[in-house]
Amino acid sequence: MRTERWSGLQVRWVGADDREGDGDGPVVVLLHGFGAGGDDLVPLSRVLQVPRGTRFVFPEAPLTLPQYGPSARAWWHIDFAARERAVLAGKPRDRSLEEPEGLGSAHAAVEALLRETKARLSVSDQQIVLGGFSQGAMLSCDVALRGTHSFAGLVLLSGTLLAEQVWAPRMAERSSLPIFQSHGRGDPLLPFDAAVRLRELWRQAGSKVTWVEFNGGHEIPSRVVEQLGGFLTRVLGTGRRE
Repeated sequence: MRTERWSGLQVRWVGADDREGDGDGPVVVLLHGFGAGGDDLVPLSRVLQVPRGTRFVFPEAPLTLPQYGPSARAWWHIDFAARERAVLAGKPRDRSLEEPEGLGSAHAAVEALLRETKARLSVSDQQIVLGGFSQGAMLSCDVALRGTHSFAGLVLLSGTLLAEQVWAPRMAERSSLPIFQSHGRGDPLLPFDAAVRLRELWRQAGSKVTWVEFNGGHEIPSRVVEQLGGFLTRVLGTGRRE
């Protein structure tokens, strides 16, 4: 595994035949969730069954969260006061109309990272799958919808619906984008029903969504890993340039 700085973000770069990220295979860019370290999703590169030569890029979010530990990071800060108010009111917090402060700057950081990824690894949008877990999934969805990329696929692991008034009208333009989405029925942080709503918006727009629900919480269980590998294999194919 290599660790470098790309477009101002620390990046862990792994995979391919030599396990060091060299070669000309496709690229999977995965964004970690709130409070995790930059290496949180790296183990997925060792267990996912993907096309030979696939490379993985794991960027580290720019914001530090020292209150959660020395390696904890975030793409944007979370309004925990609003979350507590929702808990006290006895109802799940509806984030569907929210556009969190900091989402725009996080989006710009990922856009810059993608440009450098394409230049450094000599790949096109069609050779890239973008995705993430939790906050990283939300950010990936925002980049896919508000950007101009034609990714090979989008991976949303335990994410939720944000900025519906902005996202929903753009989904029809991305109807050819294959999507993998997973969510736990007992997720205590991001309600299952909101994930279902996001799935249905994509499907109503004409997108093909590979949906995996599971009995569990805010996590990535082995069943999701197995089916995600199948999805990546389908959308990336051999992944090698001719």
